[in-house]
Amino acid sequence: MGWLCPSALLVFERENRAYFAAVIPDRGDEFFAEFDTRHAQLLAQQAAGTDYFYLLVAEGGEVVGRVNLFNVADGSAELGYRIAQKAAGQGLATAAVREVRELAATEYGLTSLRARVTLDNPASRKVLEHNGFVPVSELTLNDKPARSYICELR
Repeated sequence: MGWLCPSALLVFERENRAYFAAVIPDRGDEFFAEFDTRHAQLLAQQAAGTDYFYLLVAEGGEVVGRVNLFNVADGSAELGYRIAQKAAGQGLATAAVREVRELAATEYGLTSLRARVTLDNPASRKVLEHNGFVPVSELTLNDKPARSYICELR
């Protein structure tokens, strides 16, 4: 995992836009039009230590997923992830979340992670549960029933 040039990330986001939009809100045309500016902002947030971004990159250099820790504060962070459609179902999300969970504890000194997922996304719920996340509450996320999860790291 690592951070790559913005064009490879943009290709990943464009190629999987419809796939992602089936379970999470579409980022909208503005996201793609302003991608370079947004990417620079994300890098600044990472440098400031408020967010950490990781990419899963295939041997050929193609981005096949991303895992993010954001809103880092008070020993906790929100976890988000997405895997390319053609790489789904291969255990990549489970392995990547496991690795980032370990980094959160060892590199960043975090004590807990939070995540939210809609009930119509059983694959993501399974990834979280396989990584020690437990459901803590029900909520509405993007007008859909969802669950909030927490993972205690220590």
